[in-house]
Amino acid sequence: MEILTDFFGTTGFVTLTWGNLIMILIGIVFIFLAITKDYEPLLLVPIGMGAIVGNIPVAADMGMSVYDEGSVLSYLYFGVEYGVYPPLIFLGIGAMTDFSTMLSNPKLVLLGAAAQIGVFLTFFGALWLGFSPKEAGAIGIIGGADGPTAIFLASKLAENLLSAIAIAAYSYMALVPIIQPPIMKLLTTREERLIRMKPPRKVSKREKMIFPVAAFLISTMIAPGAVVLLGMLFFGNLLKESLVTERLAQTARTAMIDIVTILLGFAVGASTRAGNFLTQESLQIFGLGALSFAIATAGGVLFAKFMNLFLTEKINPLVGAAGVSAVPDSARVVQMVGQQEDPHNFLLMHAMAPNVAGVVGSAIAAGVLWSALT
Repeated sequence: MEILTDFFGTTGFVTLTWGNLIMILIGIVFIFLAITKDYEPLLLVPIGMGAIVGNIPVAADMGMSVYDEGSVLSYLYFGVEYGVYPPLIFLGIGAMTDFSTMLSNPKLVLLGAAAQIGVFLTFFGALWLGFSPKEAGAIGIIGGADGPTAIFLASKLAENLLSAIAIAAYSYMALVPIIQPPIMKLLTTREERLIRMKPPRKVSKREKMIFPVAAFLISTMIAPGAVVLLGMLFFGNLLKESLVTERLAQTARTAMIDIVTILLGFAVGASTRAGNFLTQESLQIFGLGALSFAIATAGGVLFAKFMNLFLTEKINPLVGAAGVSAVPDSARVVQMVGQQEDPHNFLLMHAMAPNVAGVVGSAIAAGVLWSALT
């Protein structure tokens, strides 16, 4: 009986806290939403399972969590903590992204830039709540709806808030189909949602090959802090568009990005140990993240309406909502909302222009914040 009693004292049932139970339930909810609602399953399934694994209580001297030096999970978390995984994700994104819709209608790039207003307004909101400037910068980037960028910047500016920022960024990316439509409909009239746009022009192969090099030089001169993220993004795109490195591009956009996504998602989820995650700061981050995402969506829509004051060929303001860099989910939401008014109005290709511009814009915003705050 003494042996059995000692054994029972080492089980998780004895040391399980309410915090652990809450985080395990959150992990289960993430998996449920991913499987039943198809909300970013490639992200929510690894994060959800990681949250469950990270909140199983173990003896303190066993050293098994991401916060225990030398543990297996700590080695997996190394890529998150030191910002290794996000550039590799950007390499894969670049290798699968077609910038031709953006090149065919360059004025739509402005919508991707306008959506970054959520980043900077949330930065000031976080300062008002008492966060340090570095912490506020890392929190603000959640508004870009770009998980890898949020992780990268948090690892440089606010490592203590890394897990909360990562979970908030990926959660709002997954909830794009729920968060964005009400804002889009509130800020537009039915007549505006019915606007049809001309098909984009065909972009030459030469333009596609010149663009990644030229865009990298211009954007990193503006924000040198974004050189790693944008360097990998445009390198991946060059592999795709050069037509002589298809094997490398194929690896980057399939096997490599899949492996990194698994490791990144699981490690982020495993870092949500209740004692480190369930804090007042985390709740404030989630609130600020939601506000940032809403402002970014509204900023893109309202700027499209402003541009229409000066354009003869009108932009459907719904397209502005795709300025956040949740690729391609926000572009799909634009298509969905547009077709609710007119089933024959195809906005997806137009929405991809500010959508991919938002990826670049969020990286530039992160580079600006990193440069200004260090």
